[in-house]
Amino acid sequence: MPETKIGLFPDVGGGWFLSRCPGHIGEYLAITSQSVDAADAILCGLADVMLPSGKLAEFASALAASEGTWAIEAAARAASISPGQSRLGQLKDEIDAHFGQDTMLDIVASLKRDSRPFARETLETIGHNSPLMMSVALEQVRRARSLTFAEELRTERVLIHNCFHLRPGAAAEPVEGIRALVVDKDRNPRWNPSRLEDVTPGAVQQHFVSPWTDANHPLAGLA
Repeated sequence: MPETKIGLFPDVGGGWFLSRCPGHIGEYLAITSQSVDAADAILCGLADVMLPSGKLAEFASALAASEGTWAIEAAARAASISPGQSRLGQLKDEIDAHFGQDTMLDIVASLKRDSRPFARETLETIGHNSPLMMSVALEQVRRARSLTFAEELRTERVLIHNCFHLRPGAAAEPVEGIRALVVDKDRNPRWNPSRLEDVTPGAVQQHFVSPWTDANHPLAGLA
């Protein structure tokens, strides 16, 4: 999930499935934009099995001969291999302790009090991400825990609108993030605000204010 690195938030349903990861791993992934491997994905419920490319033909044959969901799952598991130990699983206690804090400032303060490698590395990582959008992503994941999938997608539609309309054009955080990472490739985004201390609760909550009524929301018909 690279979104906070480019001034965005976990989209296309990201807030919903991250909110359902074990403990506070969802907040960690949303805020840091860290990648996960197969073992991490399985731990988080984002994948079921790890299927090596060399076994794709075997799985395809088993799939062709199977009937019903249970048979497909059995065929996939028969062809899969162990993904090994999950890094996120090993770090879960540390992740929960830090990313279960109430606010982004509390999370950073908790990390700063911890001298272990994970805390130091995480502080370095989030130091490059958009302070505003890390705060928005934290709020998004926590709201999503009480939403249906359709409700969370409607929330994301509101967020994406506001990301580009609250500050239009080059002033928008995603525009600046994409400029720094993809266009100019200087990897030096000029976030606004540049410090977490300057992100106000009002600025975060403003991103969740819908410009539409429930009836005319673009995803109003989504069940």
